[in-house]
Amino acid sequence: MDFEFSEAERDFSRQVEAFLDEHETPDVMDVTRENMAQIVDTPARRAFMKKLAAQGWLGMTWPKEYGGSERSGVYEYILNEALARRGAPQIGKGVGIIGKTLIRHGNEKLKREFLPKIINAEIEFAVGYSEPQAGSDAANMQLRAEKTEGGWVLNGEKTWTTSAHFADWYWVGARTDHEVKKHYGITLFLIPMDHPGLTVQPMPTIGDEITNQVYFDNVDVSDDYVVGDLNKGFQYISEALDLERFTMFTFSPIHQRVEELVDYVRGEERDGEPLKNDPLVRSKIAELVTRTEVARVLGLKFVAASLAGGKPPTCEASEYKLFATGLSQRLANATLEIAGPGGQLRVHTPEAPLRGRPEMSYRYSVIDTIGGGASEIQKNIIARRKLGLPKNF
Repeated sequence: MDFEFSEAERDFSRQVEAFLDEHETPDVMDVTRENMAQIVDTPARRAFMKKLAAQGWLGMTWPKEYGGSERSGVYEYILNEALARRGAPQIGKGVGIIGKTLIRHGNEKLKREFLPKIINAEIEFAVGYSEPQAGSDAANMQLRAEKTEGGWVLNGEKTWTTSAHFADWYWVGARTDHEVKKHYGITLFLIPMDHPGLTVQPMPTIGDEITNQVYFDNVDVSDDYVVGDLNKGFQYISEALDLERFTMFTFSPIHQRVEELVDYVRGEERDGEPLKNDPLVRSKIAELVTRTEVARVLGLKFVAASLAGGKPPTCEASEYKLFATGLSQRLANATLEIAGPGGQLRVHTPEAPLRGRPEMSYRYSVIDTIGGGASEIQKNIIARRKLGLPKNF
């Protein structure tokens, strides 16, 4: 398999880097904001995404009839990795999850209403799958949707909803049939976040980011805002999660952190001796660099599988997400150990090693192993779908 980019793809990469050089500002780009924290949560970041949209780079893999340019998915990969490398907002849920699902399964009203806004960076979404009793097991969600004339009424609770405190619309799964197996009674809805029946309660995380609990009190939704077919929401969610596991857990921040650690080791001394001469440090660096290359190739393997067409490749997404987030934790642990006691100083502390990034990465890497389906879920997917192991073993 050839993992090298073509000349056209390398030229696009140069265009993206030049654009990012031109628009780099600290209120938009911050490399200490890890992976899922690279979101469009401020006016400055929204303005940046509008500039990105003006380049024609949002939704560029979409069909032309919906405003895209039908470019290969590798261009979207190059763009998203470049954004993540700079700590800029990533293309996110609108383009990568909601937009692609609406193109495949949405009715014409939803396509007309949402796709132009997504591709022009006019709208932000929150995604509501997890519940107190349905974390990584999305099929167990119990948010209740009861049929009314012309629509539905939703009651219940969602948790761990990143973006709910600033999003415009809520992409949410609810149980519309309690009589069938749990995977077949879920439907997806689109709900405005300013709906009077929604209450958003912020929940600060260990990684200094905000996630949210969202309470539903007689939230009415028109039939027009049902996504796809009734009771097929879990199938759509599964497709979307494959995209999330890849697009929301980018490789380039890991690579950037490894390079930063290597540079630190090259120039640092401990007890009067160069740190780079310590055999334990050298061994740890060699291991991290090797694993980083494995993560890079797994990511490109997902891209290659996606280019084959059809649904997003489930096993490749799980393999990449499991390995990359595990590597991120290994890297965070090693960086904190190598930095020594000073590595515990808070991020952006001037005198801290590596700008205080070690402690931030250490805290945030825990979150990455949970978002988009916890590591245990990824192992089960690989075991059953790739290795053919029985469900109970």
